[in-house]
Amino acid sequence: MQSNFQRKDSKSNAHAGKLFELQILDFFNETYNLELIENIKVPVGISTQTERKLKAFDLGKVGEVVVECKSHKWTETENAPSAKMATWNEAMFYFHLVPVGYRKIFVVEKSLNSKRNITLAKYYLNTHGHLIPDDVEIWEFCSIEMNGNRIK
Repeated sequence: MQSNFQRKDSKSNAHAGKLFELQILDFFNETYNLELIENIKVPVGISTQTERKLKAFDLGKVGEVVVECKSHKWTETENAPSAKMATWNEAMFYFHLVPVGYRKIFVVEKSLNSKRNITLAKYYLNTHGHLIPDDVEIWEFCSIEMNGNRIK
């Protein structure tokens, strides 16, 4: 049996991700009146010797908020999706590089592992919490119920 690594009931992983982003956009704009837009670009960089480069975030508000959205779930066998965790770590690195003064929000699909009785976001906090900058908010969003909550 060959796997194409596409999410069930979706045209593609990219399509599923884009739909999730739009749900998050509506949720934060309608619930918290954040006035977010898609594809905000923010200058990031480590060195003070070189010019900062623009990094595109999924959502944001210029000068105020950046948001990254991940619609990742546990694997079908309820294992941690290790390659996806690497992209979460990369997002944390970019959040670290965002200029001071921005609100930083990381929103992930609420995905419960029934064997471990833990969501993927809480698992990430437990196993990779040392990589999460102090000022990054972690949110879980349930696309079925269309609601979210901050867990860090």
